Parts: sequence; C-alpha cells; structure tokens
Amino acid sequence: MVAKFDTFEINPIHEGDAWKICDLCVPNEDRLKRYFPKTLEQNLNPTLSQLFVEKMVKQFEEKETFLFTLKHSETRELAGLIYIKELDWTIKQGEFAYCIGYPFEGQGLTSKAIDKLSQHAFSHLGLETLQIIAHKDNLPSVKVALNNDFKWVKTLANEFTPIGEAPLDMELYELVSDSCKVSKT
Repeated sequence: MVAKFDTFEINPIHEGDAWKICDLCVPNEDRLKRYFPKTLEQNLNPTLSQLFVEKMVKQFEEKETFLFTLKHSETRELAGLIYIKELDWTIKQGEFAYCIGYPFEGQGLTSKAIDKLSQHAFSHLGLETLQIIAHKDNLPSVKVALNNDFKWVKTLANEFTPIGEAPLDMELYELVSDSCKVSKT
C-alpha cells in the first residue's frame, strides 16, 4: 500500500485488479470516453482488462508509467484510477491523470489521492515536478489541481483531441517539490 486516508487506500496496479478495472470502466463509459478513451477501450471486457493490467504492471516495474488504484479499504471496491505518466526522468517530471467512478464523485477522494501520491512521487519516486493537464470546463479536474496547490502555468493550444471532436486547448498546472523550491532560492 502506498497510502491510506479515510476508508480508502492507494495501491500500485497488480495482477488481481483486472475484473475491478473492467467493473469500473464499463458502467462509467460515458464519463471515460472523452478524456480516457484508451483506458476505456482496453477495459471493455475482462479479457481486455487482464491484458491491460499485465501491460500496466510491466510499465510500473520498468518505471515507464505508474498506475495506482483507489479502493475502499473494507469492501475492496475500486473507486478510481490514478496515473503518473509522461515520465521524463532527465528532468524528473511526471503528469497525473485520474478518473473516479460515479458512486464516488464529489467526495474529495481524487484531491486526497493526488495529495498522497504527490508526496509519494516526491519522496519515493524521485520526481521533482508534477503536472495536471485539464480542460478549463472540466471543473472537477481543475479543482483537484487547485486543491493540491498546483499552479496554473499556461494554456496548451490544441493539446488534446477527443475522439470525433476538434482539438482542445488544455490548461497546464504544475506542482514543484519543496526541496526544489528551496534549492532554487
């Protein structure tokens, strides 16, 4: 376990997560199809989910992408997924991407998970800068960034193209580790 808060815990992806990820993705298809189309298409049935989990476990081990699960500690129900992706080890930077299931939205769980994973990324993974890229109209995602002291950096023109839509401008938020802030002053 990476972290625990309230009645939830954050864990690295593991081989036993395939069914739970499929069970998260399928009922949440409407909310995932715009910003998480690749994760969705790879988890539309248990067989696809098993292949997805095997790939993500390997990427985790090889430090290419870190995928974490957010689960209820007692029921083991999967509430959401949190990625640390787009890793650049030369500048020690990674980007968060996250999704939460309908039954768990509006409870502040994603903000709390990003707080815990930011601490983990700085202290255990050796990252120094974390990013969140969100569309300005995705207010819950923007709120997660702001709740965790990520600072708006700039608008990224045509940064993301949802399936069947025109490219969207996205907002870039960053959080720099305290140790970097101290060393830069």
